[in-house]
Amino acid sequence: MSRIAKRIEKALTFQAMEVTKIAQKLKEQGQDIISLGIGEPDFTAPTIVVETLNHAAEAGLSGYSPALGITPLRAEIANYYKKHFDVSVNPEQVIITSGASGALSLACLSTLNPGDEILMPDPAYPANSNFIICAGASPRLIPCTAEERFQLSAEKIMANWNDNTRGVLIASPSNPTGTSVDSQELKKIIRAVKERNGLVIMDEIYLGLSYDRNPVSALSIDPDIIVINSFSKYFHMTGWRLGWMIVPEDIVPAVEKLASSLCICPPTLAQHAAITCFTDEAMAIYEKRRLAFKERRDYLLPELERLNLKVPVIPDGAFYIYADISHYSDNSETFARDLLHETGVAVIPGLDFGPEHASRMIRISYATGLDRLKEAIARMAPFLQKLAERNSIELPQVLS
Repeated sequence: MSRIAKRIEKALTFQAMEVTKIAQKLKEQGQDIISLGIGEPDFTAPTIVVETLNHAAEAGLSGYSPALGITPLRAEIANYYKKHFDVSVNPEQVIITSGASGALSLACLSTLNPGDEILMPDPAYPANSNFIICAGASPRLIPCTAEERFQLSAEKIMANWNDNTRGVLIASPSNPTGTSVDSQELKKIIRAVKERNGLVIMDEIYLGLSYDRNPVSALSIDPDIIVINSFSKYFHMTGWRLGWMIVPEDIVPAVEKLASSLCICPPTLAQHAAITCFTDEAMAIYEKRRLAFKERRDYLLPELERLNLKVPVIPDGAFYIYADISHYSDNSETFARDLLHETGVAVIPGLDFGPEHASRMIRISYATGLDRLKEAIARMAPFLQKLAERNSIELPQVLS
């Protein structure tokens, strides 16, 4: 095993993968599984997007594209930022990638050196750490509290900055918490990093799925940062493997060389289809679906509270709820495993997202339909009652 592979193996775990494997086995055995685990929307690409892909295939547009993506799609994305986030973006700075994962890989490989350190919040999405490790650098998770919305603050960045620190990687809205960084705090964060000649990598793949306020792209604060986005979440094209990044002009040549070497080009047919995502017809569909996700969130939050699964911070975006199980258990792995086997409901234990909150937190995804969410809650109530009785825990009034 290579040194990089060993470092990744020792980094954050991927309990989500294990939960998925177990859930699939139970499903194959005939058990009805409700997945509140993997963050994959139950919606698929709108018909008009699929039809565009078919037309592109029939027209023979399936060959290699330029390494940075086709020009019309790059222009549409630039226009999207102007129209929806009031940000002027040069299409030449828009780089189409093989999913947000491809974008994060290129971002890290083009900007980080061995020995560099990148600050991240704990909790954070585990794969982001591994992209940093693959570039030879090191992620450093900074414990963040519910009072901080589980997000990094400028104060903590300044307190933890050292000679090896290269910059920060922040997700807003976040996986696993669904929380966004307050725009005023984001300004302070970017200022603090830039004053130290640091790098800001901003993961905004859930930016379109914001519920309680108008979303703010970090590009509106500072255009000289790296922003990552994707067609997987808001645009519901997970298996199409298409994303993008917006980068400072001076690193475009380096990114282009890396991109052409690592993957030649992003999926060409998916690129042609994605142009249709930005039409008024498609955007109306996405807006309707965004409201459906909000409805699911608004259903789950009081139900989880009723079951004494506390939610320390109300999520304002994405489709995740970071819930506290400490009333019932001090071991989120055991809790998630027992819940899956006894009820057929899959959730992700907190260990995936960093050690600070690992034992008492779980991530719940509401990327599945409202009817299935209601069934999941119905299954969880007797399980929690049984768990409370087994561990001699005082029952919540609703369960007793």
